[in-house]
Amino acid sequence: MKIICVGMNYAAHNKELNNPLIMSEPVIFMKPDTALLKDGKPFYLPDFSSDMQYEAEIVVRIDRLGKNISKRFARRYYNEVTIGIDMTARDLQRKFRQQGLPWELCKSFDNSAVTGDFISMDDLETGIDALPFRLDIDGKTVQESNTAFMNFKTDEIIEYVSRFITLRMGDLIFTGTPSGIGNVEINNHLQGYIGENKLLDFWIK
Repeated sequence: MKIICVGMNYAAHNKELNNPLIMSEPVIFMKPDTALLKDGKPFYLPDFSSDMQYEAEIVVRIDRLGKNISKRFARRYYNEVTIGIDMTARDLQRKFRQQGLPWELCKSFDNSAVTGDFISMDDLETGIDALPFRLDIDGKTVQESNTAFMNFKTDEIIEYVSRFITLRMGDLIFTGTPSGIGNVEINNHLQGYIGENKLLDFWIK
């Protein structure tokens, strides 16, 4: 199982991090399977970062084998979606970028890919390109957006990634985060929604 992530896929998020607003191609990075945290288990703050941030995003699960998938056929390769959190050690990211080094460690550490319960696309009122989603922390909405604002839509991402990497059943694609990222602290309660469906619910320890 692979965890494939898209960076800088919402212009508003790029603006808050002073990145280019629009990219010419999707920015792809990956997390190992040990990064997966699911079933509402708590996220324990690691000792190697003092600036741990949440990034809420829509996650799709691949359900068939595919390579060089055309965008027009991409929808055949997934039917389940959830909301997830790409946990990011922002202080490490800044350090690695300043040194011109790869920054996988700030994104790919254990339990950094939090996922909620998956739901069938058939049970949602809108399609993949118009999904409203939000993240609440301690009852307050901190991120809220819609996949309509993605720079690269899900099917475009699948087409692009599958040129380079064979997609297999169970692979996850984190499609990028909107604006509103911020820090997490011990005893924060995170809840994520697609529309009115609460799919993500866990605590920071």
